[in-house]
Amino acid sequence: MSTIDVRPVRTKREKRLFLTFPWCIYRDDPLWVPPLLPERKKVLDPAKGAFLQHGRADFFIAWRDGKPVGTICAGEDFDANESRGLGECVFGFFEYIEDYDVFCALVDKAAEWGRERGLKRFFGPFNLDYEDSYGVLISGRDRPPVLLCGHTPTYYQGFMERYGFEPARAFNVAYALDIVDNPDLSRVERPARRFRDREALTVRGADLVQWDAEIDNVHRLLNTVLTGPDGIPWAREAVEAIFSPFREIADPDLVLFAEIDGEVVALFAAVPNLNEVFIHTNGLRYPWNYAELLIRLRNPKIECLALKSVLIMPEHQETGIGVVLMDELVRRAREKGYTWIDFSITSADNAHNTPGMSEKIGAELYKQWQVYTRPL
Repeated sequence: MSTIDVRPVRTKREKRLFLTFPWCIYRDDPLWVPPLLPERKKVLDPAKGAFLQHGRADFFIAWRDGKPVGTICAGEDFDANESRGLGECVFGFFEYIEDYDVFCALVDKAAEWGRERGLKRFFGPFNLDYEDSYGVLISGRDRPPVLLCGHTPTYYQGFMERYGFEPARAFNVAYALDIVDNPDLSRVERPARRFRDREALTVRGADLVQWDAEIDNVHRLLNTVLTGPDGIPWAREAVEAIFSPFREIADPDLVLFAEIDGEVVALFAAVPNLNEVFIHTNGLRYPWNYAELLIRLRNPKIECLALKSVLIMPEHQETGIGVVLMDELVRRAREKGYTWIDFSITSADNAHNTPGMSEKIGAELYKQWQVYTRPL
């Protein structure tokens, strides 16, 4: 059998091969939504990538007989490792043909990279972005992923477990809520009205003119709410990097803040599921794909509204604020022509927020992903 050589990405040609390798894996998969190459290039750019502003990473391609057969990235998040003291080697951009030897060669190279830098364990897969397309898909291959959700072949899970990777935390999950014909939504409407009648609560849409102030609000909520043992502290620049791409596409009426006495205490941030458009535009790989994107964006007819953040301050999680925000979001989404709401991605053990709330109103669990860990 020919040998597998895993080498770092050095040239522009190799960088493009690295970024476009997923087309080799998913070209015949009708559920795959190609990543937008211009955005992926930014992630790898030391001057633009949010991760690389507070970390380092190297990128590798596995070669056999002169052809690329897999890719992996190994990285160190300085801020996260300093604050958590876990010595994690983040891995991602992890794509490979259905060949266990290729898988092992890529993991071994990433492990070698991590050990050389004194790191202790793997954590991933993350494509240098803790909120975009992370984890290995475990279940839910009946529909394409929504915005920021990942998709992987069935053999990825088996290879991870065969090598000795273990779950780093509970499943990450997505729920689907039909908002057109769903009698369970009455469970939200009545208590929402009662709570509003007795509480001095204000619900407002996002003020995109006051962008910096709104990012400050989100940053404070994230670092207050997400404080579990696996929570990674959020740098403000990372928060802005995540939300900035949505500044042009977000409908401020559907990014809801709840305030009590002028203080922001909760956020429901929803955006149109542009993956319904991107699935047809080939990741903007070629110039003519831009024309296709412009044509489709003129009248997108997007059916899904993707709820990407549910953040409620701890002291208000057992009150009715979440119910009020959900009732308001459903009403506004229905008026704008959406037919269903996706709740993703959240941890299955985050019972106070998305999972618990979703199940109470009749939402369906329809996708699960797993993030893994393993000693180096």
